[in-house]
Amino acid sequence: MQHQLLITTLTATIMLSGCSDAPQQQNKILPTEAQEHVFDTPYKPGDDIPATAYIEHDEVYNPESVIPPQCYTKTDGVNNPCYACHQSYHEQKNRPNVMNDGDLQGDYEFSDLGLTNHWKNLFIDRTELIKGISDQEITNWIEQDNYSPFIEKISKDTGWKGEITPIKDLAFPEKAFDELGFARDGSGWVAFNYKPFPSTFWPTNGSTGDVMIRLPRQFQTINGEYNQDVYLANLSLTELAVKGLKEISVPDISENNVGQDLNGDGKLSVIDHIVAQPKYVGDSVEALAHMLYPEGTEFLHTVRYLGVDEQGEIYNAPRLKELRYMKKHNFKSKQEIAASYYREAKEKEFEKMPVTMYLGDRGVNNTFGWTINGYIEDSNGELRPQHAQELAFCNGCHKTVGSTYDQTFSFARKVEGAAGWGYINLRTQQDVPNVGEKQGEFLTYMERVGGGDEFRQNQEMLRKWFTGGKVDMEKVQSAVNLYELITPSKERSLALNKAYLTIVKEQSYLFGRDATLVKAKNVLQQVDDSQAPLQQSKQFAWDMQLDWSKN
Repeated sequence: MQHQLLITTLTATIMLSGCSDAPQQQNKILPTEAQEHVFDTPYKPGDDIPATAYIEHDEVYNPESVIPPQCYTKTDGVNNPCYACHQSYHEQKNRPNVMNDGDLQGDYEFSDLGLTNHWKNLFIDRTELIKGISDQEITNWIEQDNYSPFIEKISKDTGWKGEITPIKDLAFPEKAFDELGFARDGSGWVAFNYKPFPSTFWPTNGSTGDVMIRLPRQFQTINGEYNQDVYLANLSLTELAVKGLKEISVPDISENNVGQDLNGDGKLSVIDHIVAQPKYVGDSVEALAHMLYPEGTEFLHTVRYLGVDEQGEIYNAPRLKELRYMKKHNFKSKQEIAASYYREAKEKEFEKMPVTMYLGDRGVNNTFGWTINGYIEDSNGELRPQHAQELAFCNGCHKTVGSTYDQTFSFARKVEGAAGWGYINLRTQQDVPNVGEKQGEFLTYMERVGGGDEFRQNQEMLRKWFTGGKVDMEKVQSAVNLYELITPSKERSLALNKAYLTIVKEQSYLFGRDATLVKAKNVLQQVDDSQAPLQQSKQFAWDMQLDWSKN
C-alpha cells in the first residue's frame, strides 16, 4: 500500500441513532483507505506541501495519525519510553481495560503506511526561525487571554452544535477556582491537583496545563437544590471507583447535609473519609462501577504556554495552546468495553486503517463511550475548532492504549483524597512512586528512558539530572518537589514558547505539535527491519496510579 502526496479519499455517512455508543446525530466516518485519482492539482509529487493545503483540499495527510510521535523513538534496544502507555494487566481480571498491549513496548508493529513517520515537525531545526522573535514579543503573546474571547464568540454562534464550556477567568486560575478547586462561577467544574504524565506533559518539554472534572447536575444536587457536600461526596466516590479503592480521605463533609452515613460508623456527623458505597448520593441513582466514570462525566483540559515571571519562575500562562474536552456520552459495561477492544483488534488483524467517527461540531466518538473535542490556535492566536484530521490525533491516546483508566489519564493520577482537591500545584508534590514500586516515578522514568523526555534530546534535563549519560539518582531524589524536577529555566521556556509560535503561524499541526528546538536525532523517520527490538530485560510492568502515602 503506497501513500500518495495527494489522494482522493473515500467518505461515507451513516446514521448511528440505533447504535448504543453514538450520540443521536448524523456522523461522518473519516476515510481509512485511499485510492489514486489523477487530476490537475496545484502540487506535484516532491513538492513541499503545507499542512493547510491538505485541510483546504480535504485530503488525508496521515491515515495513521493515531500513532503518536513518541512511538517512533529509537530505543536502541535499551531505552524504553513505551511502557508508560503500553501495558498488560492479565492478573487483574476485573480491570475494564483489556487492551493488554504490553508486548508493544519497543516493537514497531505498524501498518505499511505507519512505517513512515509523518510527524515532520520533529525534524525541523527551529533555531533560525525563532531568532526574529524577541523575548518581549513572546512574553506579550503568552500573557493574552484567548479563552474568554473564544467562549464569547462561540456562545453567539447560532449555528454551533458542539459543547460550550465557559469558566469565568479560566485564563487566571487563582481567580477562577477556590481552594478546593470549585469554579467560583457556579458552573460545576472542579480543578484537581494531579501528577503530570511522563514526560510529554512536563513543563520542561514545552507546555503547562490543568484538568477540570464535572459530574452531571444530579450528582451536584439533593431534592433539586445544589449542595456542595453532596457534590464533593460524589466526586470522591468517583475517585474511589475509578482508582479501585475501598476508602478515601475527603475534605470535611456533613453527612447530615447528604442524609447518608458515608464513613460506615453508624451515625451522621462531619467526616474526613468516605468508604465505598453501592450508589452515588443526592439526586443521582447510578451505581458505582469499578474503574469506570458515571455517564455524563466531563473533562476540560487546557494546554498552555510556559508563563515566565520577572524572577524567572514558571507558571501556567493565560494563553491556551489548546482546549481539550471529553464527555462520557454513553456508559458501557465491562463486557461492552471488552467487545469494543475486540472489534479494534479484529480490524487491525485484517490490516484495516484506523477509523475516526467524526460528529461534526461535537468532535469525534472514540467508540468507547466518549465524545472528544478540541480547539487550537489559528494563525492569529484565536482558538478555533480543530479540523477532523487534527482531531483524529486524539484517538491515539484516548482509545486503545493499555495503561489508561476508562480511556483517560489525569484523574487516576490525582493526588489521593482530600489533598488533591484544588488547582494543580507542582510545588506541593513529591516524586512519589507508582503503586507497587518503591522508587520515585519520574526518577524511574528517566532511568528507563535515558533522558528527560521520550526523545532523549532535552539537553537542559540531561545537564541537570544526568552524569556520564546516566541519571544521577541521589541528585534527583534530593529535589524539593516536582516543580524543581520538571520545570525549565527562563531561557528554555522562552525558546520553547517561540518554537511553538512558529508552528502556530505555519498552522502545521498535522505535521506535529511538539515544540522541539532542534531536529530530533533519536527518532526514526522510516521504520525498517534493521531496528533493534527492545531487550526483554528492559520491558516493564507499570501502573500509572501512584502511591501517595509517600508524598
